[in-house]
Amino acid sequence: MDLKLKDLRALVTGSSRGLGYATARGLALEGAQVAINGREANSLTAAADNLIKESGAKVIALPGDVSDPDTPAKLIEQVAEAFGGLDILVTNAGGPPAGAFEQFTEEQWTQAIELSFLSHVRLIRAALPHLRKSASPSVLTVTSYSVKQPIPNLVLSNSIRAATVGLTKTLALELGEDGIRFNSILPAWTETERVYELMKHRAESNQSSVEEEIAKQSQSSPLGRMGTPEEFANAAVFLCSPSASYITGVMLTVDGGMYKGTL
Repeated sequence: MDLKLKDLRALVTGSSRGLGYATARGLALEGAQVAINGREANSLTAAADNLIKESGAKVIALPGDVSDPDTPAKLIEQVAEAFGGLDILVTNAGGPPAGAFEQFTEEQWTQAIELSFLSHVRLIRAALPHLRKSASPSVLTVTSYSVKQPIPNLVLSNSIRAATVGLTKTLALELGEDGIRFNSILPAWTETERVYELMKHRAESNQSSVEEEIAKQSQSSPLGRMGTPEEFANAAVFLCSPSASYITGVMLTVDGGMYKGTL
């Protein structure tokens, strides 16, 4: 199936590793021009080099912390200048730390809001003028299945990511007349560096091993395992593509059946 992504211009934030990297890779393999972003310049440059070697696509590395209020607009302008515009925006950021409600200060709540909500707001706001000029504009926010089924000991993520889902659905309704599609993917436990860090935190709390915690978490899926970044990326690339031109306002769980609800 031709996803019609060749030469489209994309920015994927939080993409030096994990779900963001897998999504950027999928877009590049389909022929899109891709800008990747992350906080660590060295690892980001290495990621860009790997993508160029594997895909042959035009890939640029744009270092920056999307939780910094000034960074999102700078990233969008850098992409628009390098590619001559923007067609696809994937807003992704590392999740806030694990922990229970009473252990977090108001400052930590504010930091989590900057990272997991306002980064999406600022990126989308800055991108809109460019997306309105695109023939195939699409925005994908990366959230979590925790917005439907809260995850124990992740109160910051459970709470704040729900706001991003509300934003995504609202913008799908408000900006549909401009032809801009807005969707979100709600991943469950996937084999990424962040999940390994969360499993390490659990192992320390439960006096067990990371391997034991991964095995226990995998049992919550009918498939008996966690997902892979590539499985997430397959869904993400499709939703961003012109082949999904009549899909907007969708909150898609890519979770191996871990979410137990019916809606």
